[in-house]
Amino acid sequence: MTDKKPAVKKTPVKAEKYFEGVGRRKTSIARVRIFSKEGGMIVNDRDYKNYFPLASQQIKVYAPINALKIKDRTKVMVKVKGGGLTSQAEAIRHGLARALVILNSAFRTPLRNLGYLTRDSRMVERKKYGLKKARRAPQWQKR
Repeated sequence: MTDKKPAVKKTPVKAEKYFEGVGRRKTSIARVRIFSKEGGMIVNDRDYKNYFPLASQQIKVYAPINALKIKDRTKVMVKVKGGGLTSQAEAIRHGLARALVILNSAFRTPLRNLGYLTRDSRMVERKKYGLKKARRAPQWQKR
């Protein structure tokens, strides 16, 4: 009464070798993978130019690779979530710099000098009770 389906053997797909780095900025978290083959940058399954419409954000994302002059030799895949687009772009820059250091430890000094390996720890200050925002007090009324 039980219909058994014939066992289908799945051939394992050999995963490509990559180097991974995690970057953070505000509430954005980016997981960056660098492959040692030619290709572009894919962010959340989209081309980075489509994902980041502003030229300043596109420049931030590719800054570590452009500084090292290895744009033609790398393929980058990114998963990023949280925050806004500019925060995500800076998180990708941080993660990309970390992954490049894992790829080649000689990249550490130039990336450190440019400040791409430093995590920007600034966060939004919390709102306090009795105030409109974190520090903005309600307008004073005489009567």
